[in-house]
Amino acid sequence: MLRAQINQWLTNNHDHGIKLLQKLVQENSIQGNERKAQTIVIEKLRQIGLKVDAWEPEGKQLVEHPYFASPRNKFKGSLNVVGVLKGTGEGRSLILNGHIDVVPEGDVTQWDQQPYSGKVVDGKLYGRGATDMKGGNVSLLLALSALRALGIPLKGDVIFQSVIEEESGGAGTLAAILRGYQADAALIPEPTNMKIFPKQQGSMWFRLNVKGLAAHGGTRYEGVSAIEKSMVVIEHIKKLEKSRNERITDPLYKNIPIPIPINIGKIEGGDWPSSVADLVNLEGRVGISPDETIEQAQKEFEKWIQALETVDPWFAKYPVSLEWFGARWVPGSIDLNHPFMSSLSKSYSKVTGEQPVIEASPWGTDGGLLTTVGSTPTIVFGPGVTEKAHYPNEYIEINKVFEAAEIIALTIVDWCGVER
Repeated sequence: MLRAQINQWLTNNHDHGIKLLQKLVQENSIQGNERKAQTIVIEKLRQIGLKVDAWEPEGKQLVEHPYFASPRNKFKGSLNVVGVLKGTGEGRSLILNGHIDVVPEGDVTQWDQQPYSGKVVDGKLYGRGATDMKGGNVSLLLALSALRALGIPLKGDVIFQSVIEEESGGAGTLAAILRGYQADAALIPEPTNMKIFPKQQGSMWFRLNVKGLAAHGGTRYEGVSAIEKSMVVIEHIKKLEKSRNERITDPLYKNIPIPIPINIGKIEGGDWPSSVADLVNLEGRVGISPDETIEQAQKEFEKWIQALETVDPWFAKYPVSLEWFGARWVPGSIDLNHPFMSSLSKSYSKVTGEQPVIEASPWGTDGGLLTTVGSTPTIVFGPGVTEKAHYPNEYIEINKVFEAAEIIALTIVDWCGVER
């Protein structure tokens, strides 16, 4: 009966849901430009009837926290938004967490549609942020709207969060945790292709300085090329990646070719074509297993870089320097037997008639912060297309937004309980 009512409400409000998603996608909410999109969220939360808390994150407690990561430490103009639906009491509480920030659109010539068009074609809504993760956020808002419109009295509190800074390491979610928001469980509707991710890898950025010896290009044998030495370093790192991934036996990773990759994403070196390069900078990302800490992964990587001197005597005299910088995502996991896993899986089956696919996340999310710092067990599950996140022509399948909303609404009811 209740499921039929929720389904009917979502069907009746189909056009409204699409328009809300279009409005959000049409706002370019890259880092530092989130306010207009958050204003739309605030307006919607007030319409639903939630108590709204909006603030610009700040203060020493945040920026000096060991898990703070952001290229900026001031967030003027960038709002964090929380909406609270108080329960009647004696029910389990739930955080619904989504990020409003999006990555830049990149080369616009690679887009078939304008990057912030929100255009609908063949059941897909296109635009930067549609899949990562404004579509998931709209699923949350639709689920809450349905429950409120149907007058369902929940026992437990529901805490909706629209945070900034997820794409830079999670400062928005960390700020919400430090503001006191905790719950018995949390759901993040990142683009999982409707799979359930109870485990999320973490990651961190590194910078390596590889030294050489300058010489004239015509007598390059008089020098030592930092470019050639950097190739030795990269091959050494590939061996570490292989070793770390061979240790992972968790069946949730069976469909992921490299569960915790080490990626070199940027190389800079040399300053003149006719000179032997004497310095190369390598920047990259280390994946972190849900079963280890950031500190453990750092220590292993640092020892591996120090071992370069056993690979090539050059590095004994000119060791490679290592710096940890920029973004970090904390790994996280929830026990597969946790009751929230059961609640979400049961709701999924009711709506789809199928058993959910349960895998480990191939990327980091704010779930690690919620679990590790906020003591809130977290699952990642959402309607977005994993393969289209951060890509040109990003899109989301509209029917999946509504399907996820129905699953989430039933999960809220089951988890928080209903006053009879």
